[in-house]
Amino acid sequence: MMKERPILFSAPMVRAILEGRKTVTRREVKKQAALDCLAAGFEPAFLALAGNSDLCPYGKPGDRLWVRETWAQPANLDPGPTVYRATYPDCIKGQGWENLPPASAIRWKPSIHMFRRDSRILLEITEVRVERLQAISRSDIRAEGLECPPELASDDVSPNYRDWYPAAWRDLWESINGAGAWEANPWVWVVEFKRVMP
Repeated sequence: MMKERPILFSAPMVRAILEGRKTVTRREVKKQAALDCLAAGFEPAFLALAGNSDLCPYGKPGDRLWVRETWAQPANLDPGPTVYRATYPDCIKGQGWENLPPASAIRWKPSIHMFRRDSRILLEITEVRVERLQAISRSDIRAEGLECPPELASDDVSPNYRDWYPAAWRDLWESINGAGAWEANPWVWVVEFKRVMP
């Protein structure tokens, strides 16, 4: 039976999903039962087996994730969107609304407080696996939504281009999980997904 669960993404990652650049997310394995399996010597692939889907808090292939993002409830707008999102004004471009406040004047609410009815992004899980954080490749980093600056992306072999992705991924991971989180090299859930219509 297909299940739906919420998942949090930052505004830059929401943009990457909307632009089709982000098709995977990595989240640290924290559930004790999963960590116990790894400590006991079970292969990482064991955790991702369909029969062990209770070990992964994000679900199994075929399950869906609805995205929670930073948002705000508009006031006295008619017509208007149900909510503003942190990707504002992207979410209202071309809609023709007038007298909208600047983004800086909106009182934003944390993504954790977004309701399912207000979510605009629904993802279907296509694959789940477990690996070490530092096992990530440059192509994996690109699938995470990171995009090399144009001035470094002139070719695929320049040292600047090759080095940018690992450094950018490490910096992003530590900005979310704290200093030293990269060096800790934790086990992570690798959840691949495709966007579906809500």
